[in-house]
Amino acid sequence: MPTFYVKVETDSEEFDIDLSGNIPKIFLKSEPIDGKANKELVTRLSKILGKNVGIMSGHHRRRKKLVVDIEKDEVLSILRDYHV
Repeated sequence: MPTFYVKVETDSEEFDIDLSGNIPKIFLKSEPIDGKANKELVTRLSKILGKNVGIMSGHHRRRKKLVVDIEKDEVLSILRDYHV
């Protein structure tokens, strides 16, 4: 399955996606307590991408390796369309 990396910022005022850097930065409203931020990340991205998203590594880090059943280029294209 294809993988891609994201960086997360937790405890933000609103959910947002920043695609200006090399790695997409995802701003989450949840705090990183009891997996709440990870759950928000997976839920939001799964809804946006229309595919199940999973965290392969980085459960306790800001940089996360995610897995989804579409190619990275398609993921970035969908995120760009969502962000506009």
